[in-house]
Amino acid sequence: MTLQKDPEGFEKKNLDSIVDLNGKHILEVGCGEGRLTWKYASASSLTIGFDTDHSALRIARADSSPDLHDKVRFACASAKNIPFRKETFDIAILAWSL
Repeated sequence: MTLQKDPEGFEKKNLDSIVDLNGKHILEVGCGEGRLTWKYASASSLTIGFDTDHSALRIARADSSPDLHDKVRFACASAKNIPFRKETFDIAILAWSL
């Protein structure tokens, strides 16, 4: 049996209750396979998820919806050295990464 995280959609509901994601530049720290990424990416103007796990990133890219290809990017990186300039993003999300 596969573990299903957040089948009720509480993560997305909670995000929506505290921040407006529409049109924002979002950085997702520890995106893994993109499980959460795909729940909010359509609202953003740009989403970049990064993780240290190459295999998980391959899955995230493979699961990418064609209509989100120009809005979502994935990078292999560590939170110890985030490879983006300061003030590039409006919102940073970290969930299930600790």
